[in-house]
Amino acid sequence: MDSQIKEEAEKVEELEEEEQDEIKLIDELQEQGIGMGDLNKLKAAGICTISAVLMTTKKELLNIKGISEQKLEKIFDAAQKVSNCGFNTGLHFLEKRKKMVFISTGSSNFDTLLCGGIETQSITEVFGEFRTGKTQLVHTVCVTAQLPKSMGGGQGKVIYIDTECTFRPERIKKIAERFDLDPEKTLENILVAEAWTVDRLNQLISQAAGLMMEDTFSLVVVDSIMAPFRVDFSGRGELSERQQVLGKTLSRLHKIAEQFNVAVFMTNQVMADPGMNAAYAVDPKKPIGGNIMAHASTTRLYLRKGRGEQRVCKIFDSPLIAEGECVFQITDGGIADVAD
Repeated sequence: MDSQIKEEAEKVEELEEEEQDEIKLIDELQEQGIGMGDLNKLKAAGICTISAVLMTTKKELLNIKGISEQKLEKIFDAAQKVSNCGFNTGLHFLEKRKKMVFISTGSSNFDTLLCGGIETQSITEVFGEFRTGKTQLVHTVCVTAQLPKSMGGGQGKVIYIDTECTFRPERIKKIAERFDLDPEKTLENILVAEAWTVDRLNQLISQAAGLMMEDTFSLVVVDSIMAPFRVDFSGRGELSERQQVLGKTLSRLHKIAEQFNVAVFMTNQVMADPGMNAAYAVDPKKPIGGNIMAHASTTRLYLRKGRGEQRVCKIFDSPLIAEGECVFQITDGGIADVAD
């Protein structure tokens, strides 16, 4: 029995070493003749890995002070030499998906619906009206993300970007007690920052990439994603610009999820659908953000109210999970299964 445990531990260590090897830092570009000064400029802009260089448009990189077109061409050529950025087989991507981690929601029924929990390497969006449990779900996942992987956790720290001043450390402490975690240590592992504007939100996303180079993270939360966009851009006249900026913000979040194998979990609001006839519609509400949001979110979850403290989650959109629903409840210890 002890030998089996030892073998499993060795396998886990090997996998973690492989994951670390796959994250190639831009410091490696020094060997290709790129100066440290230019690399520091990229890091200051939140571009800390070689894959981040290749994922960023040349137009964005040219906006970085001190990066000229000539320097940019050299950086791109060097990054392509170091990185395997060509075609890969389906088996390669299958192996990559095997490294995904599923973070528990706190409810076994909910986890079953999601085929294991909130997955890393992708964006999960949860939307619904007020009091449907969005923020309660977020707080629960902030705790479960710190659990060992064998217990349905991500075994890493959490970044929480708060756009509506909804983070409550008191809730975290109660949820941590439910999972037998030290409340103070749990709070210490959650890095919280408030974003009142879209510019500040994007700055924090860039900073998050830098933090992930220094420590192990498993979850990035944005609660809620559309709040600053609704304030900074108002009226139909600014709708086109809003959607363009939203697309860039979501792209940054997706790159972080891919590069660092973390789960990006964001809440969203709903609005009445003016194009739907209320007499025939089961629920004439839709998430805000339009097609940009719909295409950027890998998995979309719709929450609605049930009886009392019960809530219902419906799979609204997913490339993998079949349509379905589950019932859960909100307790002092966070999201949980409905008591019999």
